Amino acid sequence: MEILRGVVVLIHLIGFATLFGSWLVELFGQKRITKLMHWGLAIAMGAGVILSAPWGIDYDLNHVKIAIKLGVLIVIGALLGIGSARARKSGSVPAGIFWPVGILTLVNAGLAVIW
Repeated sequence: MEILRGVVVLIHLIGFATLFGSWLVELFGQKRITKLMHWGLAIAMGAGVILSAPWGIDYDLNHVKIAIKLGVLIVIGALLGIGSARARKSGSVPAGIFWPVGILTLVNAGLAVIW
């Protein structure tokens, strides 16, 4: 069971890396919201929900941490959706939408590692 949990953690990390990596690429490029960011968010969220289930562990889950991380992930998803819609409408993503996506993604990873 521990191996399966480790595989899900790896998939979760791949989702984070996809989201943050594609954001970094766009930071030094056109500063736009890409489909790869949406895929990274979906992978990280799906694996995160699976990890929040109490299977194969001998300790209690930190429900406050899970709720905060899910809340941050929902805000990132909202920003990605708003940014995509604005880009379709005007052709560019405002800095007030683009920057928080990367910052909140990094904050969410920090919460996972530090807390």
